[in-house]
Amino acid sequence: MDKNQKNKARVLAYWQAIDQATAEDLPAVSAEHLTEKFVCKGPAPVGQLEGSGDFAKKWLVPLKQAIPDLTRQTHLFLGGQSIDHVGEEAKNAYWVAGTGYLTGTASGSFLGIPATGHSLRIRWSEFIRFKGDQMVESQIIVDFVDWFEQIDLPVLPKPRGASHVYPAATGYDGVLVDAQAASETEQTIKLGHALLYGGLNGFDQNDLTSMGMADYFHPNLKWYGPGGIGACLSFKEFEQLHQRHWLVAFPDRKVVGIESHFAEGPLLAASGVAGVCASHTGEYLGVPASGAALEISGIDFWLRDGSQFTENWVFVDMIDMFTQMGVDLFERMALQRDEKGLSSS
Repeated sequence: MDKNQKNKARVLAYWQAIDQATAEDLPAVSAEHLTEKFVCKGPAPVGQLEGSGDFAKKWLVPLKQAIPDLTRQTHLFLGGQSIDHVGEEAKNAYWVAGTGYLTGTASGSFLGIPATGHSLRIRWSEFIRFKGDQMVESQIIVDFVDWFEQIDLPVLPKPRGASHVYPAATGYDGVLVDAQAASETEQTIKLGHALLYGGLNGFDQNDLTSMGMADYFHPNLKWYGPGGIGACLSFKEFEQLHQRHWLVAFPDRKVVGIESHFAEGPLLAASGVAGVCASHTGEYLGVPASGAALEISGIDFWLRDGSQFTENWVFVDMIDMFTQMGVDLFERMALQRDEKGLSSS
């Protein structure tokens, strides 16, 4: 079994162990699979957690206590050796990534998010970096904005795209437990590199077509954006409902700090805690231009078919991004929660 296959097996075993553990057992399970040198770059407002103990105490345990029947659904799963890195310790590192839903019903609050009795389908994504045989780093983004919408505590205007659309891959099993053909992987990583550093960075502030995004995305593209933005179910919708507004708000945005960028078969994955730099010089989702210089944390997955990507699953740490724009989305949620008399404990 090659290194990538071993890494994927370790991550699946780790996820299964934490999924099956009770809240009381999670610190021991975390310590069994992770070390005290492990670092989790969590979503805002959680932030960076250092060591298996801190990770269990501040993330795993409170989440399981709030949602005791928490169940993981994995839509996409892949691993590979990254062609990008931030910091020499991650050069040529192997990563494993996954995404899907966390389902369950909250019987307690989490980070002040109240228990409302709603059946939840929480979008999750995690990238895990290996050093030797050890998992040493992860980046996690959970779609809090979509979670707030599900419990009727919206913090942003109604999305232009479709709300709560985040399916598994269409007509393809995206959970890549088995090894994939090297030739397919090579095609995917080449297309992905051209997209990230060519198309996405190519806007000349005149015309969307100048970016050449149609070269990378199929006309029937399915683009599953985060809460607040919504899903776009064609390339035309992607341009009109998302891209146009994003570029008005952040015309100088640039892909810079990618921490992982790898492919396996037809699936591509990329992540970066400060993966995109941008200036907030135009209105975005109801927030006037602040002039702030942003470092945007994001995670993406793509599915390639032939010479184009047909699906794109997108995470943006919207809480962190809007905080940099001067807006506290958790505070917006809390104000509505308190007005409705919902418990935060």
